[in-house]
Amino acid sequence: MIAAPDRMPITRDFFARPVLEVAPELLGRTLVRTTPDGPIEVRITEVEAYAGEADPGSHAYRGRTERNASMFGPPGHAYVYFIYGMWFSLNLVCGEEGTASGVLLRAGEVIKGQELARERRPKARKDRELAQGPARLATALSVDRSLNGTDICAGPAAPLSVLTGHPVHPDHIRNGPRTGVGGAGATHPWRFWADGDPTVSPYRPHVPRHRGGGRRGEGTTGRQAGA
Repeated sequence: MIAAPDRMPITRDFFARPVLEVAPELLGRTLVRTTPDGPIEVRITEVEAYAGEADPGSHAYRGRTERNASMFGPPGHAYVYFIYGMWFSLNLVCGEEGTASGVLLRAGEVIKGQELARERRPKARKDRELAQGPARLATALSVDRSLNGTDICAGPAAPLSVLTGHPVHPDHIRNGPRTGVGGAGATHPWRFWADGDPTVSPYRPHVPRHRGGGRRGEGTTGRQAGA
C-alpha cells in the first residue's frame, strides 16, 4: 500500500542540512509519537533553531558534554534534555554530524490521540493548549530522557518520527528572537512560527535568574533554551 503524500516519512537527507534551512521547513510537518497506549500526532507550528558551537544560545556552545552528546551525532535523531528539574524538551538534530545543531520543537496542534494527550496534560483548558510550549509538547507526547538519541528516521514503528504533513507556505511563516534566550544570542531571529496559529506559544524575553528566588517567566527556557 502506497502512503498518501502527507503520510510519507521525512528522510535523513531533510535533516542533513543547515539548521536555518531545516527549522522553518518543519512547520506544518507531522510529529508522530508511538506509545504502548497508541499513537499521538502533532502538527508542528513553532520551532527554534540552535547552531551549536557557533551559537551562544546553544547547549553545545562550549563543546561536547555527556548531556549534549546526542547533538553531535548524525542528523535525524532526538535530543531530549531535562530543565530546571521539572520539564523535558524535545529537539531534532540536524546538519552534518559533529556540528551539534538542532531544532527545538516549541509548539504544535495535537491532531491524533487527543485523549492520550489530555491524560498527560489534565490542566489544559482547551485542546489548543495541549502542546502550546516546549514543556507542554513533551509532556503531551510522553517524551523523557529515555528518548534521547532516538533515530527519528528509523521508520513508522520508531518511538518518534516525522511525516511530510502539510508544510506551511513561506508567506505564512514569521520569525523573531528566540524565547527566553539572553546574552549574545538574544537577538538572533531564529524562532519560526505559523502566522496566526492559535497553538503558537506567547513570546517571552529572557529574564535573569535571581539567587534564592529562581527565575521568573515560562520556566521551560533560559539562556540556553534549546539545542
